[in-house]
Formats: sequence, C-alpha cells, structure tokens
Amino acid sequence: MTARVAVVMSGFPRTSETFAVGELVALARAGMLTRLYATKPGDGATPQPGVDELRPLLRMLPDGDATQQAAALVADLGDERVHGVHGYFAHRPAEVAAHAAARLGVDYSFSTHALDARKVPADELAARARGAAGVVACNPDVAQHVRVPGAAVRLLPHGVNLRRFRPEAGPPGGGPLRVLAVGRLVEKKGFPTLVDAVARLRVPVQLRIIGTGAEQAALAESVRRKGVAGHVVLAGRRSHAELPGHYAWADVVAVPSVVDRAGDRDGLPNVALEAMASGRPLVVSDVAALGGTVRAARGGLVVPPGDSAALEAALHRLTDPRLRAALGAAGRRYVEQHFDLDTCTRLFVEHLADLHARTPEHADA
Repeated sequence: MTARVAVVMSGFPRTSETFAVGELVALARAGMLTRLYATKPGDGATPQPGVDELRPLLRMLPDGDATQQAAALVADLGDERVHGVHGYFAHRPAEVAAHAAARLGVDYSFSTHALDARKVPADELAARARGAAGVVACNPDVAQHVRVPGAAVRLLPHGVNLRRFRPEAGPPGGGPLRVLAVGRLVEKKGFPTLVDAVARLRVPVQLRIIGTGAEQAALAESVRRKGVAGHVVLAGRRSHAELPGHYAWADVVAVPSVVDRAGDRDGLPNVALEAMASGRPLVVSDVAALGGTVRAARGGLVVPPGDSAALEAALHRLTDPRLRAALGAAGRRYVEQHFDLDTCTRLFVEHLADLHARTPEHADA
C-alpha cells in the first residue's frame, strides 16, 4: 500500500523555495501527497514551474496558533485517510504537523533547511526531533541542529533540474567580466561585500544582481556611493523560468554569503547548484555547507565571508577564460553525480514512504 501523507508548508508558493516544489511534485506524482497545507500565504510572485500541478491539493490554514491550525487541518481532511503528516520546515510547519498527527493517531516527520531550525529554541527543537518518526536535513550544516540522541536524522540534499539548467554558450570573449548574483536582498546574502569587491576591481566588469528584499534601498545607495552605478544592475525579481538565460549571460556566479547579526546564514543555496549545473564557475564564501561543497566539486573559488579584498582577487583570477571553463566543467560533473533532481527527489519520496509505511489500524479502516 502506498503511504499517504499530508504536508505542511510555511508560506507557499515562494520564489526562493524552488527546492520545495521539486520534492512536493515528486510526492504528488508518486500518489503519496494527500493534501498540501500552508500556514500563511506565499510571496505573490510568479510561481516556479510545477506549482500549478500542486494547486489542486493546496489549502490555506486559517490564522491562529499551531494547535488551532492543526485542528483546521484535521477538519479539512475529513474522511481522507493519511499515514503521516510531514512538516516541511522545522518551525511552525513541524509544530502544526506534530499536533495534527497526534489528533489523527499517526506519526509526524519534518524537514529542516537553514533558518527554520534556528527559529526554534534548541531544547524544543531537540524534543521535536526525538518525537518525529524521522527528520530530513538537506545539508550537513543544518543537520547538526537536529542530530540529538533519540532522533532519526537522514541527510538528503535538494537536487537541481539538469535539463532546465545546463551549459550554454557563454558571452563572446573580449568584453567585460560578467558577474551574476541571485538571492533575496537580505544581510546574510552578503551583496554589499560583492559591490565593494566590484568597486575595487581594476578590470572591466558588469555585475547583475537578481532579487528583492529589505536591503534593496541600502544596496542601491551603496552602488551609488561607491561610484559603480554604470557597472552594477539591480535587476529585481525574476521568475525561475527566466534564470537559465541569466546563467547563460554570466561568466561567473558569485555567492558572497555571510553570517548575519542574528546568526542566520545560508546552508547550500539553490543558486550554487544551478550555477554549477549551468557550467558556470563560482566564487563563494566559506559559510556553512557552501564552501565545502564548492571545494569538493572543484567548481569555483572559495573566499572568507565578508572579505571584499579576497573576493576582488578571486574575481580577478576568474578573468582567465581557461580557468573559468575548467571550473565550470568540474561543477557540472559534480552536480550530475550528487545533485540530480530526479535522483534526489526519488530518495526523498522513498524515505517518507519508509517513515510512514506503518499503517495505524484506524487509518486503514
């Protein structure tokens, strides 16, 4: 019998959470996804490919605390039988999943990614992990937050669509170095360090930053103040379907992440995997799982976080087209071996099926 699960998201859909769409679509196609619940609305942006496939299963939970939202989830399921409830993030979604599963008499499980684990007090997160049938961590950095005695933790990375993101012919030689950065304009992304590095660079350069966020005005002011407005474009939000064209434009993709003042940091951002899949060399900060992955892939250069001089030096090294080609090819090989979306989502689906294969008597009645 196929295990049937309800999944609890946070805001859905969100442009920055492409990884979630891939895994949810795989669950739906396997016949496992009974219903998809969101604890709050998404970001209202153009949805990623695959979201429309999930909309018939999507329900918005009413405002309220976790117990109230869990009660609404159970009421909405009605006579639909599930074998488990999966919270897709460690904070509110996992809390709702745990309460709903208790009401239904089934197990809960949850995934954790980065900031979601740090939003939960350590003792509460540990108890939540021990009470779950299993926990899925997408990178080694976040796994350390849930690897406590009594918790069953599985490291399962997110994949990248190797058909959508593939090597394309780059820009013609002889022009400025084209640098691309993609991400929310928030402190942990480190984009002010990148702007400063570009201002230091003594070779022709064009920087395109895709994204929106709370730091947009401050970043625009930094661009103006450093006198690089002619070389830096804040391109705003772009749909996920547009991103392959932006990677094709770039010579180099920069991921200058930092640890912000609240202690938040990236785990392994989508952009790093998408860039490697697109055959583009990376220059990244040595933060969380990011630096280690790029080193293992031999897909780019790694610099200390927040160090604009080191970032400038790395960008200067990447003016060498032979180095760029070698790093880009190595990165593509690495994601083919370790981050193929079809393989990663299959493992995710199989793991949830194993976790929730036990069929409570009332659920199979």
